[in-house]
Amino acid sequence: MALTKPEINHLSRKQKLAVFVGSLGLFLLALALFGINFPNKSLFLILSLGLISVGTIIFSNDLYLNKLEGIKNDATWFKSISSRGVLAWVLGIVLTGFYIVLYFYPEYLGQTPSDKPNKGLIALFDPLSELLSGRPASQWFVYGTLYTVAILIFGYKFLLKYRHNRYEQLRTISVMFFQLAFAFLIPEFMYVMNSDLPYYDLKNIWPLNYYNFEQYRVNAFINAGNIGLAMLIFGVLSIFVITPILTYKYGKRWYCSWVCGCGGLAETAGDPFRHLSDKRLFAWNVERWVIHSVLVFVVLMTTAVIYTYLGYDPKKYWLTRDVFLYSVAGFLTLIFVLTMVFKRRELGKDAKYGAVGYFVIIMALIAIHLFSSETKLFLFKAETLRSSYAFLIGAIFSGVIGTGFYPIFGNRVWCRFGCPMAAVLGFQQRLFSKFRITTNGGQCISCGNCSVYCEMGIDVRAYAQKGENIVRSSCVGCGICSAVCPRGVLKLENDSMNGRINSNDILLGNDVNLMDLVNKK
Repeated sequence: MALTKPEINHLSRKQKLAVFVGSLGLFLLALALFGINFPNKSLFLILSLGLISVGTIIFSNDLYLNKLEGIKNDATWFKSISSRGVLAWVLGIVLTGFYIVLYFYPEYLGQTPSDKPNKGLIALFDPLSELLSGRPASQWFVYGTLYTVAILIFGYKFLLKYRHNRYEQLRTISVMFFQLAFAFLIPEFMYVMNSDLPYYDLKNIWPLNYYNFEQYRVNAFINAGNIGLAMLIFGVLSIFVITPILTYKYGKRWYCSWVCGCGGLAETAGDPFRHLSDKRLFAWNVERWVIHSVLVFVVLMTTAVIYTYLGYDPKKYWLTRDVFLYSVAGFLTLIFVLTMVFKRRELGKDAKYGAVGYFVIIMALIAIHLFSSETKLFLFKAETLRSSYAFLIGAIFSGVIGTGFYPIFGNRVWCRFGCPMAAVLGFQQRLFSKFRITTNGGQCISCGNCSVYCEMGIDVRAYAQKGENIVRSSCVGCGICSAVCPRGVLKLENDSMNGRINSNDILLGNDVNLMDLVNKK
């Protein structure tokens, strides 16, 4: 279906008008970027963002509302921008360049020292920042605004494209709401309420917000009174209580496809590139090693950061450095033993990844205990290690590669290979969740739509052909495989744990009593 009707590649008059209108908005942002000082910044900011939004809405309306509801993936591989053509590479280079400037050279965006007025693009956003929080804009405010606008306008496009599917409608509205409210507006309003509070996106949970337990943030939360203490407690409860319960009931989709900002951008602005994810077994092996390595690194960095500002004297501190390390090692050992004893069958081949990761962490904790001083971890300062992680994972991986490479590697590069939160939720989903995607192998016609449009690189068709339930750590429950299936073979379910992993059931053959198999489930 992705190869049909190549003539759809041609834009209608209304679509060309929409592209022109949106380009005008981008042109105004580009003028600000190159130093044009607009006389009325509020007016030109509204004009630029408004033109971009109106252009996208007009284009989306003409593209989808003139057609019947249903699967809309015509000519995907004929379009340069969605088939790694010239336009895709140009867009990838532009996005990558933007992220490099944003993270490492904000002065080119107009960022100035705090005692001087902003310039360029950042100055254009000053009126909006002043309105929301009473302070000048920063490069992160500009990024947050553009990020939110992208999710909202491309979310609207996504809603039209999948208007035949109620599940896609609901989860898209959800990510639009959480991005606008929790990631953009609420942190700005919290600053107005208490300027001593550090920036806190309430939907970002450890290990995604690996920086949340640094000493300056913990001190800021405590010094901010009841609100700050409540936020700190909420952050801890999110890790050990809220996240496991929700993942047990709904799988990792409750976060990755309904709440997370990274997932929200991937699902909306990145939707045209979901079919570019690598489906090879080699990619799956790389994915498992890389994402679990990132998780191990995050656990060690968080432990190390907390370790550096704890004391030694048990008379002064109930939580000393030694007690903290023993507690972390004991907690990880408990999880490892329980998993290997009760869930080794469900874990399967992935048990070796867990064993290697556990061994690395325990050895590192022992090394921290033996070779660290009050200011250093091993031979390095703790801040140096934290900064290295922030640079390599937080900036290069999640930003420059994760988003900048959408048009080349697909829309979930960060979620699939680098996000430590996805690794934690994936572990919980595979072993302790009721969620699965059930399949009806007898109805599958092997069209391959499900595998093509799986953004996480899962060969869904291989499961569907055999009638196996799909229970993968990487599955974010986006439901697109079900939405593009012309036969209704796939269904997202939350059911009991019994019969959830059925990799030994082969429905294509004469040696299986289908009714007996169905009755068992």
